Amino acid sequence: MQVLTFPNPKLRTKAQKILKITPEIKKTLDDMLKIMYQKKGVGLAATQVDVHLAMIVIDISEKQNQPLKLINPVIINKSDTQDEEEGCLSVPGFRADIKRAQNITYTATDENNKETTKDVTGLMAVCIQHEIDHLKGKLFIDYLSNAKRQKVRTLIKKNQNNKNNKNNKNNKQ
Repeated sequence: MQVLTFPNPKLRTKAQKILKITPEIKKTLDDMLKIMYQKKGVGLAATQVDVHLAMIVIDISEKQNQPLKLINPVIINKSDTQDEEEGCLSVPGFRADIKRAQNITYTATDENNKETTKDVTGLMAVCIQHEIDHLKGKLFIDYLSNAKRQKVRTLIKKNQNNKNNKNNKNNKQ
C-alpha cells in the first residue's frame, strides 16, 4: 500500500459507501494508520492509497496516539470559514492557505459499527473536511487558482526528477 501522488488520476475516483464492516475493512484502516504515521501525516483517506471506499483515518494528537477511524463520514453542518494552511501526503512539498469551515458537525460509523455524530473545531474540523474531499475525488489544490495549481504540477515534477536523479546516482555507485 502506497500513497498516490498528484497528478495520479486515481486520486479523482469517488469512494463507494461501505455497506458492511469486514475484517478486511478493519485491516485496511490499520494499514492506513501505519502509513499515515510513517509519512508523518495527520490524516489519510482510503482514496489516497488506491482503495476507493469511504473511510478515513486522522490523528492530530502531538504523540500520535489518539487515532480516529471514520467509515462513511458525512458533514451535516458547517460554520463560518477561515483560511488555514494545509498540506497533503498526495501533494508532497506544497502547502497553501485554503478556506474551510472552522466548526463542523459530522456523522460517521466507527470500525465497531457504532454510528456517531460529533461537533469538532479547529484542526480536527479542517482535517475531516480535507479527507472527505479526497473521498469525493477532490484535492485541496482544487481550491487554488489555475496558475497556482500549475505551479504545484511544476514543483512535483521537479521533486520527482530530483528523486530520480538521486536514485540513478545511487544505483551507479
